[in-house]
Amino acid sequence: MKLRTIIGILLIVAGAWKLANMWGIIENDWLWRQPWTAYIAPVALIYLGALVIVNSYRRDPDQWLQRPLPIGEEGKRICCSVRYGGDEYIYRGEPFHGARLDAFCGGIRMDLRNATITEDEEIEIHTFCGGVELFVPQTVNVVVKSRSFIGGVGNHASRIIGKEAPCLHIVANNFMGGVDIKN
Repeated sequence: MKLRTIIGILLIVAGAWKLANMWGIIENDWLWRQPWTAYIAPVALIYLGALVIVNSYRRDPDQWLQRPLPIGEEGKRICCSVRYGGDEYIYRGEPFHGARLDAFCGGIRMDLRNATITEDEEIEIHTFCGGVELFVPQTVNVVVKSRSFIGGVGNHASRIIGKEAPCLHIVANNFMGGVDIKN
């Protein structure tokens, strides 16, 4: 366990301890005599503890499990699903023929920058309290159709001028989740 995770857990325990004291579950008034600590201290401790834990996992490069590409029958559309974790799929020259990505309380990172995309393809994305990070090649156009509730899609991919460039159609349904598309 990392030091940041231990510090985060200690801060959350301290905030919960203060709340338990306020609610009369335990008695330790000698520790919390200042009036400003009544509500600000427990909220601040819980917030800081959660922030430290989240940041410790965000900065960890090994948080993503690199999975082999789930190539379907005869190289057709693939399906990737993750629950409570993070999976990373990297194309290294393989042909791409569309995908369905489902993220439930987790994340998917898909790198298509080196994929072979010769015609229009569709990526169907469903998120629930999760997210998808999609890296697309600069040689394709991206068209997004999205239905989101407390979430959204960020399309930061560059646009190619020309009708001969293939197009990736992103169809995203997000519920408290999001999709980030970049080059």
